[in-house]
Amino acid sequence: MNVYIETFGCTFNQADSQIMAGLIQDRGNKLVDKPEDADVLIINTCYVKHPTEQKVINRIYRIQKDFPHKKLLVAGCMVEIDQDKLKKLAPDAGWIGPHQIKSAPDVVESILYGKKLRLTGPSTIEKVCLPKLRNNPFIHVIQICEGCDGSCSYCCTRFARGSLQSYPINLIRNEAENAISEGCLEIQLTAQDTAAYGKDTANSLSDLINQVTGIKGDFRIRVGMMHPKSIMGEADRLIKAFNNDKVYKFLHIPLQSGNNRVLRDMNRGHNIGDFHQIVSNFREKFPEISIATDVIVGYPTEDKQAFKDTLNVIGDLEPDFLHISKYHHRPGVPSSLLDEIDQWDMKKRSKMLNKLKSSIALRKNQKMVGTNLKVLITGKGSKGGYIGRTNSYKTVVIENGPLGCFVDVEIIAAKSTYLKGIIT
Repeated sequence: MNVYIETFGCTFNQADSQIMAGLIQDRGNKLVDKPEDADVLIINTCYVKHPTEQKVINRIYRIQKDFPHKKLLVAGCMVEIDQDKLKKLAPDAGWIGPHQIKSAPDVVESILYGKKLRLTGPSTIEKVCLPKLRNNPFIHVIQICEGCDGSCSYCCTRFARGSLQSYPINLIRNEAENAISEGCLEIQLTAQDTAAYGKDTANSLSDLINQVTGIKGDFRIRVGMMHPKSIMGEADRLIKAFNNDKVYKFLHIPLQSGNNRVLRDMNRGHNIGDFHQIVSNFREKFPEISIATDVIVGYPTEDKQAFKDTLNVIGDLEPDFLHISKYHHRPGVPSSLLDEIDQWDMKKRSKMLNKLKSSIALRKNQKMVGTNLKVLITGKGSKGGYIGRTNSYKTVVIENGPLGCFVDVEIIAAKSTYLKGIIT
């Protein structure tokens, strides 16, 4: 049986697809790169943002139209969040919820032979040390926990991912050790909130990082998104854990708004002072660290002054990476009871923030021109060249490079989104 998997969304969702692919392949099936070559098509959905929802809906509609005689399995967050819409969109499709992916081979086989199987709901499955078909032979993604202990007023992902479930630290280390022994050079630790790891057990993210850095070999660890609320109280221990050459000096810490009133309305559990203190502590220890943050533009209670506050905080923070989302109501969340702000105002605010984002990123990257850095080459660029990462997780494009190697590179030019370099 030939199976095609198409994935939307975050690193965690991509890891779900890699696990499904590994399990399906272990059952003796073949994964193919084109839907026309497949017997069963899997669309692994994301539902965190309205634009992504529209892309997912359009894709499911299109793939049924283009391949009406092929069997369809819908996976991912949409399966748990918006079942009524999914029933209308794909009435003949099978379903597999995020917590049920270990059953992917059984569901695929059932669908192929005409049974419309739909597995949803919670599970205690540990998504670690399962077969995994990597997208990149040098990068291994490990899900360290699933769900969160937050209650952000705008987020529907928690309905799909559930409450926090941290996976055993020894199993995570074992998976990382196996991946490194198979030639992986980058380990990505991912979760809905990596800093929440261990809050439901006797462990912590700093303990986990220390365990993984203790593995022999020259490799790098990228720690995924951390909620500021979850970092508070553990920042000092995390900074000590980050103080290792194997850990990328990269901190993804979502701000969401630069106004304390809006943060309270969002039920974020932190304020601007907390956020600044965390970033300041990391920067004091690691001046070269890259800061990535997220902002939601146009939350229903964001007035003009609140948006100005966000502009001011981003201007002061000068993040290396800024992910901007325009607010849209999501199914079943408290903020959907509020009136959305004017779409034109939202568009204008987003444009202003994007302009600030680009100017900050370009200015910071230009300061790196002329420096010499160690870079890990992990892939080929879509437009040519090779893609590498600095120790602070900055993207570097070079004309020629040995894949899967650390190289010394001189930075010769800078764009707002990447650096250009030559091997020295």
